[in-house]
Amino acid sequence: MRLKREESLLLVVDLQAGLLPVIEHADQAVNEAVWLGGLAATLEVPVWVTEQYPEGLGGSEPRLLEALPGHRLWQKLTFDACANPEFIAALEQSGRRQVVLCGSEAHICVMQTGLGLLAAGYDVYWLSEACVSRRAAEARLARERLVQAGGVAVSADMVAYEWLQRCDNDRFKQAHRRFLKARASRPLVFA
Repeated sequence: MRLKREESLLLVVDLQAGLLPVIEHADQAVNEAVWLGGLAATLEVPVWVTEQYPEGLGGSEPRLLEALPGHRLWQKLTFDACANPEFIAALEQSGRRQVVLCGSEAHICVMQTGLGLLAAGYDVYWLSEACVSRRAAEARLARERLVQAGGVAVSADMVAYEWLQRCDNDRFKQAHRRFLKARASRPLVFA
């Protein structure tokens, strides 16, 4: 199962200001979502952002929203975003069948949304360095469960290079200058 940019959508789940202070590796998750979201926008891959009960958990991390000006925002009360009929109808209408998934908490909203997407027939790609929980062990357990259910664990580099496909065009050169080169030496923790 190879990712194709024309079939992909990036879904950033609940990276919210009120929740992030208690999340392990929260900064990394936000940075990776910002990085991949920026690349997605450059490559015309839609970026959707969800917020779980923003009245209680606050809105999305401001850095995320500032970096993703073209995102579509979904507010939700269910842990699985797919339980929202408007969300799943809009996803179906988008024609995108591959969903790259990241956010918090990995073992709750991210995993349940991933399972919902799989049940609805979508290909789900778990962005390993940007799916985080209060305890990293729970994020790892969630990834294992989603992979056992049919999802695929990926890194942002994997996603980026699959979306780009080749290195001999202007699209790659622009992405390399703006995104890939700067990220190459950045240390990362994979849950």
